[in-house]
Amino acid sequence: MAELAGLEDPRIRAVNEKHGDDHGVNLGRLRALAKRLKTQQELSRGLWETQDTAAGLLALLICRPGAFERDELDAMVREARPPKVHDWLVNYVVKKSPHAEELRLAWPADPDPVVASAGWALTTERVARKPDGLDLAGLLDIIEAEMKNAPARPQWAMNHCLARIGIAHEEHRARAIGIGERLEVFKDYPTPPGCTSPYAPVWITEMVRRQHDA
Repeated sequence: MAELAGLEDPRIRAVNEKHGDDHGVNLGRLRALAKRLKTQQELSRGLWETQDTAAGLLALLICRPGAFERDELDAMVREARPPKVHDWLVNYVVKKSPHAEELRLAWPADPDPVVASAGWALTTERVARKPDGLDLAGLLDIIEAEMKNAPARPQWAMNHCLARIGIAHEEHRARAIGIGERLEVFKDYPTPPGCTSPYAPVWITEMVRRQHDA
């Protein structure tokens, strides 16, 4: 904890706080520290229990994803309020856990928007990597019915799932684009030059074009 405190940079904190992340540690330096520590599950648990954001990020880099029980991961995702901690927890730990599929099924309907967004992130991963057995048409039904009025974080995750279905599955592409056009979610999202809009019809069309050009 003392070493993490020594890495604190007020300028980095000011930037991160604009995105809801209350820490001021350069992530490159954080990863270098994790590389030095290597995997240490008990240290990871101790760091997580401090509820300090930088310590939580370090904890996720040095843990063993398969060592967490299902209920432990459920509790952790409910504790992970800063967006960066939530993102790393889902991507670096939950997706690699043997409990990922069970949690993918349980979380999307959770009343906590942060938990629901984690469930949709896990579904997006399956859409892209292991779609066999998924009811893609059924997922599009849910997205069409719920995304427009969903809270911000699950709305973002559902939109990502919509785009991924359209990008990866040609047979559902026209419907995915049509849903995006009707709902108009993120249609006017401010997008920097050179970046792809999160508006699903634009996102899908651009990524498919890149695949064809590759």
